[in-house]
This record gives sequence, C-alpha cells and structure tokens, in this order.
Amino acid sequence: MKNVRTRFAPSPTGYLHVGSLKTALFVYLLAKSMDGKAILRIEDTDQKRKVEGAVEKLIEILDWVGISFDEGPGLGGDYGPYIQTQRLEIYKNHIDELLAKKKAYYCFCTPERLDKMRAEQQKMKLPPRYDRKCRDLSQAEIEKKLKNQEKYVIRQKMPLTGIIKVYDELRGEIKFNAKELEDHVLLKSNGVPTYHLASVVDDRLMEISHVVRGEEWIPSLPKNILLYQAFNWTPPKFIHMPLTLNKGGGKLSKRQGDVAVEDYKTKGYLPEAIINFSVLLGWSPYGKISDDKKSGDKFSEIFSLKELEKAFNYKKIGTSGAVFDIEKLDYINGYYIRKKPLDELVDLCMPFLKKNLKKTTDKKRQTGKYIKKVVAIEQERLKILSEIGELTEFFFSDKLEYSQDLLLWKKMELKSVKSNLEKIIELLEKIPEQNWTNDSIEDSIYTYLKAKELKVGEYLWPMRVALTGRKASPGPYDVAEILGKSECLRRIKNAIDLI
Repeated sequence: MKNVRTRFAPSPTGYLHVGSLKTALFVYLLAKSMDGKAILRIEDTDQKRKVEGAVEKLIEILDWVGISFDEGPGLGGDYGPYIQTQRLEIYKNHIDELLAKKKAYYCFCTPERLDKMRAEQQKMKLPPRYDRKCRDLSQAEIEKKLKNQEKYVIRQKMPLTGIIKVYDELRGEIKFNAKELEDHVLLKSNGVPTYHLASVVDDRLMEISHVVRGEEWIPSLPKNILLYQAFNWTPPKFIHMPLTLNKGGGKLSKRQGDVAVEDYKTKGYLPEAIINFSVLLGWSPYGKISDDKKSGDKFSEIFSLKELEKAFNYKKIGTSGAVFDIEKLDYINGYYIRKKPLDELVDLCMPFLKKNLKKTTDKKRQTGKYIKKVVAIEQERLKILSEIGELTEFFFSDKLEYSQDLLLWKKMELKSVKSNLEKIIELLEKIPEQNWTNDSIEDSIYTYLKAKELKVGEYLWPMRVALTGRKASPGPYDVAEILGKSECLRRIKNAIDLI
C-alpha cells in the first residue's frame, strides 16, 4: 500500500498513560513496518484538560522511549498546524458545509433543558439521548434565534432508520442500528469542535491512511463513517486495539498502581523494556524467537524497537483484552538490565545510589571503581534500577543494624557463633592484601572447613550476616572481596562484640 500515514493524537494532560503509549507505539510501528510516516497531532480542543507544558513533556517522554514521529509540533510537515486549537477556522468551514448539505443542524437547547430531559429519561429507564427537538426547526426559526444571539451547538443529523455497516480491520464488519445512534454534538457553543468532527476532518486533510485507536472508540465508528459519507470522502482503515486491563480484568486506574509512563521511568524501568512489554499488550509475534547467540538464551517475546519495525504486522493484533502484568514487565526489564554494558548500567544506577554514598565516610567506598564492583555483583538480581539502592545499602553503611539472633544458623548457640567468627578472622588475616579475591577467600575458608569436617553453614551464615546485616545477599566471598580486607575484618569484629 502506498502513502501509509498514521497518527497519534493525544490530549495534553500532563503525562503519558501507559495505554496511550501502546497506541503511540502501534501507530509508529504500523507506519515503519509499511515504509510510511507517523504523525503526532495534539487534540487540545478540551481546554479544561489542558496542562501548560504538557506537549513538551509528551514529546520528551516519547523521545525517551525511542518513538520519533515524522511530522508534528516542533517537527514541521506539509499538513500543519498539528495542534487542533490552531485549526479552528478549518473546522468552521467544514461545519458550514455540513449545514448547507443538511447533514448537521443548529441546536438551541439550554443546558437546563438537556439536564431535565436526561433526568426524565433515566427515571423511565431509557438510555439518555438527545430527543432531536431542534432537528427540524425552520430556517426562519433558526435565523430568529441567531439574531437574538441564543447560544447553540451544531449536531450531526443521523439517519433515523436502517442499519449502519462499518468495518474494523481486526474484527471485520460491524453493524449498528440507526435507532440507537444519537444526534451528537459536532461543534460546541464556544465554537470549538468535538473530537468526532475534528478527528475526521484532520484525518482527511492530513491524508491519514490508518486510524489506530482503542476499542472503546468502536461505538463512535458509525458516527465517523457517516461524517465521511456526508463529506463524500473515502474513510481510512480503522484498527481498534484491545483494551489494556488490570489483573482483575478491569480498567487500569491510578488506585491500583502507576498508569503514567513517567512513573515507570522514575522507578528505573528501561525504555527498551517498556517498549518490548507494551507491544505485547495486544500484539503477538506468533512464535518468533530472538536468539542471543552470545549467551545461548532464547526468549520468544524479546524484541528491540528496530526488530519490531521489521517484524510488526497489524493483522497480528488480537481482539481480547491484554492484562498489564507488572511481573512480566519486571522480568523483561531484568533481562535488559542483565544485557547492559556495566559502565552504562553504573551511570543508570547512580541516581538511586546517591543516598547510599552519603552513609559512609570511607572515601574508598565512594570511588567509581568501588561503585562499579557493587553494581556488577547485583546486575544479575536487579529487576528495576531503583532496587539497587536498597540491595546495596550495606556495602556503603559505616554501621550495620541487626539483632544478634540473625547471626544464628539453625540451632546454633551464640557462643558457638562467636567462636566460629573468631576462626574466620584468623583465617582471613592470613590472606595477603594483594591476594584478597573471592577465590582466595573461599579457598582459605573452605579448605579449613573441609579438613576439619565442619558444617559450612555454621561458619558462612554468621560471616554473611556480619558482613551484610541481612538474611539475603550475594555470597559472603563476593561481598568480602568488594568490601576489602580491613572493612571485612572490622565488620566481623563488630559482630563478635554484639554477642
């Protein structure tokens, strides 16, 4: 198909919803996979929702995840302006055309009358719907009301009977009964168009070939198609993506967790992981395997953005709701963290290590070399970058806080713990500073325990706790190597003093 053009048209609300990111991603991938162009358009006709600086923040977070549009605000293009409030005269001209064709009409009903009408409909258990009171006003009545400067809106004149057939690329033909359609508003009383008019006009004038949006917009599809017909335009292809749901099957909401992409960025999720996860919320690679030859690992759902640009096919988008599974996002994010070059990962982790660096007066533990070792030892365990702070706190603390009971291994007594730690000190002191490595530490301790046929846990558990103050941590030999000989001995002596 030639001249493929898609658009992402968010409202500037101040943050990017994870569901909107999925839309932006699918819009982008559809265009790139078909050698087309993706357009960013800002739908700001609802001024109540507008937030200052929101457009700039939106573009910033889209750039962060790697989605670059071909046209849009600040990008230029031949189809601008790309902000709807800068296109009001365009919409007014098209409203005049609809009025002249009798495809739309003036409605002078006051908000009070509409509220009363809806209340009566609800009382009668009828769907709240405009009763078309102004649909057949004579031209003389209209001119009189306009002369009296009565407020009005412009409504779309919908068919009263028959079946409206529309087509969705994923679901095929969908039928709507005309009786169930409302003469909805196209132009508000302040002269600003509604989404239904503005989106259709913009999509036509910007030559959008494919409209990608959420399935919640399916009920609006007959309104859109009838507008295209009213203007005698050929409609674009419509692709309605499945909803993104919470684990309970309901709509994602702030009460159940973060819904803004910015929140996930702040927590330390990587852009490549967010992109990879988002594309799987409705699209399936159908068994495509990404083979990492270097490690030998195979993952059926790991894709870079570049790979997605080639592999994406919108016909593989499903129609069932996609569950936002945070555990799956954590898994994918952990995968990408493990693949990061260590120097890059250290830079990414630094914002989350600042508090830890303030907990030590030892300059050696504030150096880049030491920090690099600390990050390296946790790279395999990290799921999100923000975890690095809590996981590595003990590496930087000058004083560990823990109870003496934590030093106990199974049914040991404290006097035995003390004796064992004293033996550990004796063994460690014999290791030369220049030979202080996890291998030499392990060789020294393990050789002794094996020769004496002692229980490993009764020595290594107290040693681990003395070095970390925790039940769970990297192995004691690895920790000891990073801490260094003097700090390691100091911590074990502190543990003995605690008993």
